[in-house]
Amino acid sequence: MTRKPLHAVALTILMSSSAMVMAANDGQSRVNELLSSDPQYRQTWSSVVKKEERLPDWVINLSGASDQMTAVTEKGDGYLVGPLCETQDTCTSKRLIVAFSLDKKDAYAMLVEVPAGLPADKSPTRHADYRFLGKPNEGIQALLREQLKKDPNWY
Repeated sequence: MTRKPLHAVALTILMSSSAMVMAANDGQSRVNELLSSDPQYRQTWSSVVKKEERLPDWVINLSGASDQMTAVTEKGDGYLVGPLCETQDTCTSKRLIVAFSLDKKDAYAMLVEVPAGLPADKSPTRHADYRFLGKPNEGIQALLREQLKKDPNWY
């Protein structure tokens, strides 16, 4: 008789701990919400942008249109990665791909700018300017590029 409640308690604990792990990695974070969600994100991002010149305000403040972020790994290290656009309408020509380490101590980004008015038959990949922020190594640069390639409108 006592085993049923014990099993039920064990099952409840197991299910709730699994749910907590999934919630921590469910992609519900958005780039444009990070700086207000945790002071550590703000501090880390501030240290990245203070070393850069001539960044637009939407990049400095991580404000604009954003999709959900995803958790990815690079050489065993976990990162929360996601896109940010100046506005939804300008996403084709101005976007930022951001990666924060899961411990929130490191941040990297790739600012992608395509000339405004690029004809639809021209590949944005070939005409884009890429600027890396936070001094990412080659592995992180590849991670950021891969995230950009996941966009079906990027060719």
